[in-house]
Amino acid sequence: MRSSYQQLRDSFVWQRPAQFNFARDVIDVWAAKDPQHLAIQWLDDAGNQATMTFAEVAQRSCQVANLLTSIGVARGDTVLLLLGRQLAWWEATTAGLRMGAVVSPGTTQLSASDIRYRINAAKGSCVIADRALCERIDAIAADCPTLRSKIAVANSNQPQQAAAPLADGWLHYEQASAAASTAFACADTAGEEDALCYFTSGTTGYPKMCIHNHLYGSGHITTGKYWLDLKPNDLHWNLSDTGWAKAAWSSYFGPWLCGAAIFVHHANGFDPAQSLAMFSRFPITTFCGAPTIYRMFVLQPLQSLDFGALRHCVGAGEPLNPEVISVWQQATGLVIRDGYGQTESVILCGNMPAIEPKFGSMGKPMPGIDLAVIDSQGNRLVGEEGDIAVAIAPQRPLGLFKEYRGEPEKTAKCFRGDWYLTGDRAIVDEEGYFWFVGRSDDVILSSGYRIGPFEVESALLEHPAVAESAVVSSPDPDRGEVVKAFVVLAAGHAASETLVAELQDYVKTVTAPYKYPRKVEFVEALPKTVSGKIRRVELRQQEWGQ
Repeated sequence: MRSSYQQLRDSFVWQRPAQFNFARDVIDVWAAKDPQHLAIQWLDDAGNQATMTFAEVAQRSCQVANLLTSIGVARGDTVLLLLGRQLAWWEATTAGLRMGAVVSPGTTQLSASDIRYRINAAKGSCVIADRALCERIDAIAADCPTLRSKIAVANSNQPQQAAAPLADGWLHYEQASAAASTAFACADTAGEEDALCYFTSGTTGYPKMCIHNHLYGSGHITTGKYWLDLKPNDLHWNLSDTGWAKAAWSSYFGPWLCGAAIFVHHANGFDPAQSLAMFSRFPITTFCGAPTIYRMFVLQPLQSLDFGALRHCVGAGEPLNPEVISVWQQATGLVIRDGYGQTESVILCGNMPAIEPKFGSMGKPMPGIDLAVIDSQGNRLVGEEGDIAVAIAPQRPLGLFKEYRGEPEKTAKCFRGDWYLTGDRAIVDEEGYFWFVGRSDDVILSSGYRIGPFEVESALLEHPAVAESAVVSSPDPDRGEVVKAFVVLAAGHAASETLVAELQDYVKTVTAPYKYPRKVEFVEALPKTVSGKIRRVELRQQEWGQ
């Protein structure tokens, strides 16, 4: 008899309409079925609360689309969204999809130079940003020739904040969109048309532009239905930052494909005790958090807490310790079901409710995904370490990225024959469970953040005390791994704890603060190849005791 998991895989078929627009074909459909169907339950640290139905999301997105059109944003233009968890993030994302613009989300932690790079690389014509970023953006706007319009969003939904005066050249998001028409003719976008642009860090150079098409959104049916296990009466909470692709997975496409409502806590920072209290305050049924979140949760007095309606929880971003899964299960009765995927994909592998989880495992391939561990010739391996790969023949699955825009060589390097290479290494056991080994390159995964060594090394080299630097991952009990910098000092500078702190603070000012090296070691020289390339692999192995 076939298992329920095998039945899912055997019966699953990707839906590939020639034309697809998530705003029209998903959000508007739920709105038409029931105008009162809840889409978002929102609150902030000040105690403000709000709800939005699918009908209200649809209406607000039409107003924002009309606003963008009125200031010259056209189909195919790139709009950068630099927002936190304001309701505007959901409204503007939907508006961009509705009008056929390319939406490019980014974290509010980006520095001015990060923002300048992204605007120029993506040829962004418009930026919609948290008011706190206005000054940062104005500092580099003159260096961005394609940037034509700037829209500021209040950090709160309080009217007095929305009406506060702005610097010249900025539009009030709240006022300007509220004055726009609620009628908008949705763009009849092709499924293969560009829809999203995510910036993802690599081992060399600045972040790559990962382009997804409109069918990417529909590809998240596997994320929402089979991993998050969502249904129309669920209230799903995902703690990912809106600047990361994980928000597309669990704070947008996955839940709304299933008609589930999204719970949003717009907080200034993460407080584990405050977050855990949400489960008793609101009817949250499903939860998604990075392993770092769960590691902080299990340090709280879980046994004394009320988890209310919570019935299902998942983790993603990096491997989750089996010990943490056990402690959480003892307190809640629920297993944290790990999942695996990338900025470049929808969910590829996971511990779905349809399978018995193995603690510490990535789970099994999702329906519609032929996932394997392969060798250098593309042969499938069992019980041996190899490259995690997705079969793209005889048919490419939905959700895989289109390209790294403007970088055909880097795009081509992701493919080996009929396989897409994820860049990760794993072992698959006899029962088909995948076990993560690590990255095949030097990218650092810390607390769910993907950090390229080049960006940190470049920031360090701008400091006069640094002659050379090499950045690698280093083990950390809370974050899984952290950024460590090996630094060769310039003449006239001496190693000290004061200099360590100075370098760390300097990196925070040059690039996004989450990239700074939490560990710094001063060395006389860096290991190099005969041709002079830094051997990061040697330093990484040293850190991990290999």
